[in-house]
Amino acid sequence: MRDIKNRIENVSSTEQLIKAMDTIASTKLHKARLQLNGVRPMYNGLKEQVEEIGEREDALNHAFYEEREVKNSLYIVMTSNQGYVGSYNSAVLNAALEHMDDGREEKILSIGTKALSYFRKREKNIVRKITDVADSHVYYGSQEIAQWITNQYLTEEVDEVYIVYSKFVNVLTHEPKVEKILPIKSNFTYLGYESDREYEPSISSVIDHLVPLYLHMNIFRAFSEAHTSEQSARMVNMDSAGKNASELIRELTLSYNRQRQGAITQELSEIVGGTNFD
Repeated sequence: MRDIKNRIENVSSTEQLIKAMDTIASTKLHKARLQLNGVRPMYNGLKEQVEEIGEREDALNHAFYEEREVKNSLYIVMTSNQGYVGSYNSAVLNAALEHMDDGREEKILSIGTKALSYFRKREKNIVRKITDVADSHVYYGSQEIAQWITNQYLTEEVDEVYIVYSKFVNVLTHEPKVEKILPIKSNFTYLGYESDREYEPSISSVIDHLVPLYLHMNIFRAFSEAHTSEQSARMVNMDSAGKNASELIRELTLSYNRQRQGAITQELSEIVGGTNFD
């Protein structure tokens, strides 16, 4: 009975910790969704613009659009720094590793401690690592990463760039995505579309200014998608763990009551058996 009572107290303490983590994840999820809902329209607008420009013949020879022989591929892989997120990290990492297995020479920018440890164990070529980025620094951090990958691409250190992250669909669903961000491939809705829009001073100058902004928003949007997915996964995981803890406490309480009732019954039997009724 003493052992069962101690275990009930331990599980109850764990349950309180789980509830606190669930509350924190829920609060962070609310903030992350607000940020994601704010950045998505800006990203979609920029994406439409750069893809529309990509339909023009005079843009196809620009470095950001021109296809080249691929010798080195850069992967930006986004994972969490902490656990308690279920299959969130494993889904992203497996998607990245599966996409790499085609004979290309890959370079990896790992974001999050989980990606760093995962690729280190597999002896992958990690050229840069980023961990423990504060939420308040994500916007400017995304800009710095965009500048870095632009330099890597324009100096032909890498010939294509992929970003791997988890796309937020809803609280219960987030999908691992592997998206090619350089060179830019146009998927404009109207195939064969020819715009009569004029670009000044030149279309090349517009691309030089527009694409870095697009890459910045693309990475910031992927950060927001990944962060929202992480918090939703943690909240769902903590909710499930809280239910399991409550169920375990209920079972232990029933076991304790049975043991207690058995002990009382035994004591009564001993008392009755030892009583002299003469």
